[in-house]
Amino acid sequence: MIQWSSPLHRRWLMWGVLAVTFLLVNVYRLSTAVIADDLMSAFQTTGGQLGTLHASFFFVYAVMQLPTGILVDRIGPRRTAAVGAATMNGGAIWFALANGYGSALGARLLIGLGGSVIFVSMLRFCANWYRVDEFGTMNGLSFAVGGVGGILATTPFALLVGATGWRTSLLALATGGLVVAVVTGLVVRDSPDRAGLSPIEGVPEQSRLTLGEVRRHSAVVLRDRWTWIVGLLLFCTGGVNLTLFGLWGIPYVVQVYDTSVTVASLFTLLGGAGTVIGPPAIGWLSDRTARRTEFIVGGGLVYTGALGLIAAVGDPPLVVVGMAFFLTGALLGAFVLTYPIIKERNPSRASGIALGTINGMSFFGAAAFPTIMGWVLDAYWTGDLMGGTRVYTVTGYRIAFAIAAAAGLVTVGCALWIHRHYDGDIAHRGR
Repeated sequence: MIQWSSPLHRRWLMWGVLAVTFLLVNVYRLSTAVIADDLMSAFQTTGGQLGTLHASFFFVYAVMQLPTGILVDRIGPRRTAAVGAATMNGGAIWFALANGYGSALGARLLIGLGGSVIFVSMLRFCANWYRVDEFGTMNGLSFAVGGVGGILATTPFALLVGATGWRTSLLALATGGLVVAVVTGLVVRDSPDRAGLSPIEGVPEQSRLTLGEVRRHSAVVLRDRWTWIVGLLLFCTGGVNLTLFGLWGIPYVVQVYDTSVTVASLFTLLGGAGTVIGPPAIGWLSDRTARRTEFIVGGGLVYTGALGLIAAVGDPPLVVVGMAFFLTGALLGAFVLTYPIIKERNPSRASGIALGTINGMSFFGAAAFPTIMGWVLDAYWTGDLMGGTRVYTVTGYRIAFAIAAAAGLVTVGCALWIHRHYDGDIAHRGR
């Protein structure tokens, strides 16, 4: 039983409230794959236009990450997350009611704007309520919540859409999300001190940054070469995963293997299951073994091999596709070990700025890859339509996966650099 007066117990309840909102963020950003046919038909889009509609969420999400880091360091995660949740769910209502492509694009941007502040708010909350040796585990658990949202955005969401329609489904989610936004403002507190509780041993109280400190810490983060190497790694892996599970994964399985959307969603569900299992498991192992970079390098090699296999064959047995999707989701757990590394390299009071900056890189990738792959697929359009959706060739999908595998090779290069320099550069942490 949770004791409200115990900071060790109460922090889990508050983290859980934030987690529900982050779960919804992932449903919104990945559900496009399930309703891709509906959106193409409703708004009469090409593959490139659908990719842009999907990617618009990630573009504004990415742009907002550094400002979000500043917000959570300046005004705290509670208010930032509550306002973000209200904005996101308001945008979802607008999207469900949109009657044209332009309106839908504006609504998708608003969803991304609100959703952009939630994850960094969670990480800042964890930095304020959990010890350093707990942060890797909490980082992994927070990413796992995203995996649960990814699972809900696949087969469960497909079944809901099949029963009620995509517009009604989104309206129901958004209504519940607005309730959670209110609960966030009422229940969550920025730190034990602000909750009127005793301090947690090993977790120093962190005062809010002044404007001068914001400018100084932002400059330090942006000048650090580690920010850009880690950012490039996350640009590739986050961009590919969110594109694969959020947009083109389901059309690939439907068109290449002649399955229904509901059946195809089971394969992106495997990717979501991997995201649930991998980050907390690898984060826990990393905290216990005090090793990070070895996991990052190994993850990059396996990740690239899984994507390269699909690119090379085009239509491997479905069991292979399922294994590849699961692995690409699970190995996110290796790549997010870069978050604790960046946190360690910067003062704890500026953790929001540092984490927000690298988190943004991931979503710039998620904004770029859907449109790039959409352009490639449009070049291999057969000229046929299936339920208002363009049908693409196996060759088109092979090239799209080849782009993903090339991004994996860049990831391996970044991982090797991190491994080589980690021991020497770690002395700069906490400057």
